Amino acid sequence: MTGWGELWAALCLVAVIEGLFLFLAPRGWKQAVEQLAKLPDAHIRRIGAIVLVLGLVSLYLVRGG
Repeated sequence: MTGWGELWAALCLVAVIEGLFLFLAPRGWKQAVEQLAKLPDAHIRRIGAIVLVLGLVSLYLVRGG
């Protein structure tokens, strides 16, 4: 599987992981969202940037860097 197939597979895995969180810990998920909603946009943006960079570095390492 290459190209678009790998992208779709990755997106499906994201949906599975997010679904697991919602299924296994709905109360914890709701509390996390409530806490995130209280943070300033700039702080959430920084968190997003950090997660994005960590994800890209992890992907690079997993794919054989």
